[in-house]
Amino acid sequence: TGHLPFILKLMNLFCFPVSLKQCLIANSFRSVPKFMKRMKVPDYKDKNVFGVPLIVHIQRTGQPLPLGLQQALRYLRSQCLDQVGLFRKSGVKSRIQALRQMNESSPDNVSYEDQSAYDVADMVKQFFRDLPEPLLTSKLGETFLQIYQYVPKDQRMQAVQAAIMLMPDENREVLQTLLCFLSDVTSSVEENQMTPMNIAVCLAPSLFHLNIIKKDNLSPKAMQKKYATGRPDQKDLNENLAATQGLAHMITECNRLFEIPHEMVTQSRNSYVEADLHAPTVDELCKQLEEDDGTYQTHMEGRLQCLLKEAREKSKYWVSCSSSDNTELYFKKVGDGNPLRRWRVSVEVEAPPSVVLNRVLRERHLWDMDLLQWKVCETLDKQTEVFQYALSRMPPHPSRDFVVLRSWRTDLPKGACSLVSVSVEHEDCSLIGGVRAIVLESNYLLEPCGSGKSRLTHICRVDLKGRTSDWYNKAFGHLCAAEAARIRNSFQPLITDGPETKI
Repeated sequence: TGHLPFILKLMNLFCFPVSLKQCLIANSFRSVPKFMKRMKVPDYKDKNVFGVPLIVHIQRTGQPLPLGLQQALRYLRSQCLDQVGLFRKSGVKSRIQALRQMNESSPDNVSYEDQSAYDVADMVKQFFRDLPEPLLTSKLGETFLQIYQYVPKDQRMQAVQAAIMLMPDENREVLQTLLCFLSDVTSSVEENQMTPMNIAVCLAPSLFHLNIIKKDNLSPKAMQKKYATGRPDQKDLNENLAATQGLAHMITECNRLFEIPHEMVTQSRNSYVEADLHAPTVDELCKQLEEDDGTYQTHMEGRLQCLLKEAREKSKYWVSCSSSDNTELYFKKVGDGNPLRRWRVSVEVEAPPSVVLNRVLRERHLWDMDLLQWKVCETLDKQTEVFQYALSRMPPHPSRDFVVLRSWRTDLPKGACSLVSVSVEHEDCSLIGGVRAIVLESNYLLEPCGSGKSRLTHICRVDLKGRTSDWYNKAFGHLCAAEAARIRNSFQPLITDGPETKI
């Protein structure tokens, strides 16, 4: 998160050349609502895939694009790029509806084997059309249209890069995934006859929600007058052309659009401390203690005592959050200069503390499907090691790599166990993922709670890199809760006819 706030400010400046600023000023007086109506925020409990905001998908699954949609893109890419008129030819309405229902009823278990390419492509279009807000967002959607109508071509790439950086993280990630996929479709143009412009004609209405935006900005009387002839006016035609040409340009330049200009990174380095971006070595971690004889043991003992204090239910300043899947979720602001909140999640697990500790320590593959690889880089003592692992992300985004010093205890009072972790640099841990994340703290307390069960409490602060504070505030705690739920669900409860016991 270090450079990102400053880069976003720079992007805000670069995003609006003089010609675009003039246009935005002129259009800002177009429609001013007479009354501010308080809107009720829907909970989307009756929907799993279609018509659900991208941020809700992250909160529920950890991914901004539902797994079924990712599988649809994978199926089209691997099996259907030779289909003539892909995204242009219509599918069969009844079969498309069946695909939608399959996604809604079993979002984590969708198969497109033997499905029509045109049905799957139409379903993908409908997913983006049904989003409550356009993929390019309501606010920035108009900015993109202004860029492609009024900004000179030699400034356009920089303006589009800036507008993309200003998008919410989840929208930007899905946009990159979609554009890279569409670029792959156009790479088989000799077979499918789909150029960037041809695809843009088919998809621009779904991505920009142009008709929906216009109707929302018009009064009923004005709407009736505007659409009485059934023909779009010149402004509509101009915006549709801008949307189509803009999407075609983004498909063609998808590999450049998501790059941050070098001069912006250079300027940001003048405003943030470089040391904040890197994890310390084990020796440097020890020197952070005030005592001259600081060791990694005393450092990790200090983290354990902090965990025991913060895990208490009556610990101060924790704010409760709504969460799903029978988890308890809290956050607190730390006040150490880093904007990342500290998150705490608790859940009951059908296993004793020592077994749950082993599941977290050595059996991550049983509860984390994103795990790509892992290794123990160095064993410092019987209960402390330097550990490295990498987690996958939605293609084409780079995987994330973690290197942590972690220490565990199985001799705490009342049969409790603990695991505390913090990021370090280590000479034997070269990057095995695309981006190295920073674990400020990831601490587990496992307490027995009767009948062979445990209460798992996880306290976590992680800088995943490339995210805004807004994303962390809205999404990260829910990812922690989902992780705790997966650990719990990896244990199958024993079903017996006799008294409830744990063997």
